[in-house]
This record gives sequence, structure tokens and C-alpha cells, in this order.
Amino acid sequence: MGRLFGTDGVRGIANKELTCELAFQLGKAGAYVLAEESKLTPRIVIGKDTRRSGDMLEKALIAGICSAGAEAICLGVISTPAVAYLTRKYKADAGVVISASHNPAEFNGIKFFDRHGYKLSDSLEERIEAIILENAEKLPNPVGCSVGCVTEIKEAKEDYISFLKNSVNTSFEGLKIALDCANGAAFETAPKVFCELGADVIVINNAPDGLNINGNCGSTHMEMLKSVVLENKCDLGFAFDGDADRVLAVDSDGNYVDGDKILGIIGLELKKQNKLPNNTIVATVMSNLGLDIMAKEYGLCLEKTKVGDRYVLEQMLKKGHMLGGEQSGHIVMLNFNTTGDGQLTALQLVQIIKNTGKTLKELASVMKVYPQVLKNAKVKNENKFRYMEDPEIAARCRELEKTFHGEGRVLIRPSGTEPLVRVMIEGKEHDYIARKAEELAKFIEQKLG
Repeated sequence: MGRLFGTDGVRGIANKELTCELAFQLGKAGAYVLAEESKLTPRIVIGKDTRRSGDMLEKALIAGICSAGAEAICLGVISTPAVAYLTRKYKADAGVVISASHNPAEFNGIKFFDRHGYKLSDSLEERIEAIILENAEKLPNPVGCSVGCVTEIKEAKEDYISFLKNSVNTSFEGLKIALDCANGAAFETAPKVFCELGADVIVINNAPDGLNINGNCGSTHMEMLKSVVLENKCDLGFAFDGDADRVLAVDSDGNYVDGDKILGIIGLELKKQNKLPNNTIVATVMSNLGLDIMAKEYGLCLEKTKVGDRYVLEQMLKKGHMLGGEQSGHIVMLNFNTTGDGQLTALQLVQIIKNTGKTLKELASVMKVYPQVLKNAKVKNENKFRYMEDPEIAARCRELEKTFHGEGRVLIRPSGTEPLVRVMIEGKEHDYIARKAEELAKFIEQKLG
């Protein structure tokens, strides 16, 4: 990836790394690149999460968009997947989200969608970067009636709620559901949609103050949700992240249900209904071994990609698959939306519970989670990709995998940002794999450090 864009847009500490000046430049260059095919005035929808810095960056971004002659359409505080959906619904030329997802409040980010609601390709991101960093293209400066304008769509949340409700065909009456909104973008829409579908809803972390987004809550901090589910005898609970593109769950006994289990539950139900193209789920190399074993047992195909939802989506589009996701709870269902959608995924899971008459605990039991141990090996930065070429490291990995007899695996991958090689080992016995991961990490450090 380039110097500005990471795997999920441009991110950094707001007003330090992600400045108003950069937001203005991204707005102008992004509007120019994404809307140049439009014959009329380009239209770009903008959504944001609840961070205090969101207002500041939104104003700068809008200024950049308007200075390129485009119309900026403000949707207000709304989730990332809502922006992807509404970009298509409103026939906009592009969508922009101001959010840093699951990161703390001091961070923020700017992420673009094209007119079809998909994240930008590497080539488009590189073109925007080249304009900003190298003045690679001269951008127009329209004047008079050609300067862009700003409008607002007040019914954006209601339009998205209608979309969510129409994705299911059953009432949620009789279920008590806890929702942790992470003081983020789902704080209004999630409680409303679950209530309107008939569930008895208990909501926590739905009082954003601009600084408490993801603060010891949401999908990265599940302890509070677990306590609420147990104390209130809920049937299940869901935790979203700051921009609500992820969701994780808790069953009635307080057991965590991660993205791998959610993928398995939804995939099996779709297969049963003959609605899973190619009988295939797309996951990443970090998905739990239990998902592989479950897939094999129930006749599902499982394809693996590099870590990152963009790589999952690329594989889905390339092969014509419909369902994919990550252990973190980023689940993509292309028959509904073009990106991970935490609220949509939660609704689909509840619909399966209602239609099957099974509890979440029963549904999740189809997959056994194998212990995973992750250790970092500190190496020279120039050596972090050379583990693939070292015959001794490769031999150690093969020997270790043989001892698992198909019930364990070794995964080694370089860090994207640090001089580290990450060693992940899965197997039945935690103490054994922890010891072996430590030994393998030390061996890699000796060889490549």
C-alpha cells in the first residue's frame, strides 16, 4: 500500500497525523478522481462516527469536495456499511466515511467508497496519493456557479433502518437481546431496528460524548456485555465496534461467539437453503482451525486469504462467492451489502435463531474452537520476508505440523509495520502449543535477527 492509505483508508491521530489540511486535500483529490466520469455535478455522500474530531474533519473534507466542483451530501452520524448502502441508494458518485473503526477516540480516518459501494482499489488510492504528495495531476479550481454546494439528507438513518428491517422476514418477539453500541455509529440505529422487530432490548454504551467511543466497550471489550447478558438473563447479546462494520456475540451462558463461529452458523444455514453459491465461505489465514474442521465435516468449502477484509472481498468478487469474513466479526454478505455490516449480520443471526428454534449456544456448538497462541519473533526488518526461503525454518514447521496429525497447524507471517515475524500455532493442548510457539519464535530470531 502507499504512504497515505493503509488497508482501510487514511488513519492517524486527528489534528496531528490526520490534519484538516490533509482532509481538505483528500476531499478535493478524491472528488476529482472518483467523480470524473459524471456528466453532471458529481454527488458525494459523507457519513461519520461519534468522535469529537469528526465535525472538524468533516468541514475540511466538505471544503475540499466543494472546491473540486462536487456536491457534498451530509448523512450525519451513521455506520460505515450504511454509507456503502446509501451511496448506491442515492445514486451518488462516491461515498466517504470519517471514522477510525475500533480505534480509540483520539484517532480518526477517512475512507472512500466508489459509486457501487466498494472500497477503492489500490490503483485509485495510489492515484489520489500521487495527486496529494507529488502534484501528479493539476486539479481544476471552479468558480462561480461551478463551485460545489452542501446538502443534507435527514432521512438517511431511516432509509438505512428500512434496509436492515427488510433483510429479515420474521419477528424477534420473545427474545431478550442486549446491545453494546460502543458509543459509536450504531448508537441510534441498532436499538431502534431491534425494538421495531419486536425484541426486548437492553442497550448499553449508547451515550456518545465524542471521547468515549470504543472506550472499554464494544467488540474489542466484551466483558461488560457478558455481564449484562448474564445479569438480565438475556437470550444473547451483540457488541458492535465504533463504525459498526463488525459484530461479535455472547450467548445466554456468557460464552463468546466470534466471527469464525458466526460465519459457520450463517454458512451452514445458507447451504441448507441452497442459497450459498459454490457452497463456499471465504475466511483469512487467521481463522480458527475449528472452522476448517467444521467446514469439512458439513460439506462446506473454505477458501483462505491474507488478513484483511479487503482481501476477503477481493476473493469473493473474483470467484463469485457470497459469504466471507474475519474472526474479528467483520462479516460480508454480498447479497445484502458491499462491505462488512455488523447490524445486518446480527439480524441474520437472530433470524436463524428464530427460524431454527435453536439457541445461539446450540448453533455455535457446531464449531469447536482450538487454542491459538501467537508469539512475535524480533528480526531485522530486511529479513522479515526471508523466513519463506530458510530451509531450516521450513523444516521445523513441517516437523511440528506432522505431530498434530491434522488437528493443529503452524502459521508464520511478517508484520506489516514492524520488524517482526508473527508465529501462530493452533492445537488441542494450550500448554503444548504455547511451548512450541515460544521455541519456534526463538529459533526464527536466531536465524533472522
